[in-house]
Amino acid sequence: MQVYILLAILAFSILIIGHEFGHFIVAKLNNVKVEEFSLGMGPKIFGIKGKETEYLIKALPIGGYVKMLGEEDKSDDPRAFSNKSSLRKLSIVSAGPIMNILIAILLFGITGYARGVVTTEIKSVLNDSPAQKAGIMADDKILTINNKKINTWDEISTEIINNGSKELIVEVQRGKDIISFNMVPVLNEETKNYMIGIEPKTKKPSLGQSISYGFNETVTMTKETFKFFGTLFQGKAKASDFGGPITIIKVSTSAAKAGITSLLFLTAYLSIQLAIFNVLPFPALDGGWIFLFLFEIITRKKVDDKKVAVVNYIGFIFLMLLMVLVLLKDIFYPINF
Repeated sequence: MQVYILLAILAFSILIIGHEFGHFIVAKLNNVKVEEFSLGMGPKIFGIKGKETEYLIKALPIGGYVKMLGEEDKSDDPRAFSNKSSLRKLSIVSAGPIMNILIAILLFGITGYARGVVTTEIKSVLNDSPAQKAGIMADDKILTINNKKINTWDEISTEIINNGSKELIVEVQRGKDIISFNMVPVLNEETKNYMIGIEPKTKKPSLGQSISYGFNETVTMTKETFKFFGTLFQGKAKASDFGGPITIIKVSTSAAKAGITSLLFLTAYLSIQLAIFNVLPFPALDGGWIFLFLFEIITRKKVDDKKVAVVNYIGFIFLMLLMVLVLLKDIFYPINF
């Protein structure tokens, strides 16, 4: 059990390290002095002093940071973050989320190569199912559902489940022909999800196909995450839909027990969540800085540093309170698996 927990913590730590390494390496490429590279927050546990950067491990495993010269205070040093152009600053703050997207593509690609890629081609059709009654056959390749282009099997499942009991339009390729079918999904009593009764083909991909699969899976998961944020902002999300660090470790531990590929798949998914959360245009997040620097590039006007500092301080306090609330929710109202 302890081994699985350690694997789960290691997997989550890789995402944080990857994110911060993105900031770190692009800061270096832009000749910005990095003073600290930290994994975790709070009191210092361990540190190694490099040529100009101190590498730290801190007590609270709830994130990490890269501290750059001139990030918080003005400096006359030409290598200070504050003395770089808005475009260079934008490249540095964007690098963390971009790195998480690249990690997701890589990990999805590895899992696809290791256990095979689930395709949008149909392996079999269940007897007396909506798909069979409509005329869909084995070897058909699904192209669109309700006129939405399909790239992955996850998109097929999501569209069918979200469609519910309404009529569904499925467009397939059969040989050289493109055929459309109308059908009404039925509720699966075991899974409590709607289905049309088809099973996908799984194939062993080449290296190139694995990368393509990793990219497509990342696009699909990104779309679904933004849909979730849509329901969140509309007030339709439930408390049981949320989890914090304890929930992440629990889920990751379960994935580790299921095998290394399951853990890698979950880690890729979490990497996307981390990227998207960080690009939200909120003060103290990467997204807040991205919004600010884009504004400066477009308007060619410098925003007052003191005002930015105040807004970011308020945003940071809010984020810390939010983290505490999520942690308390994890403890007193855990998600049951």
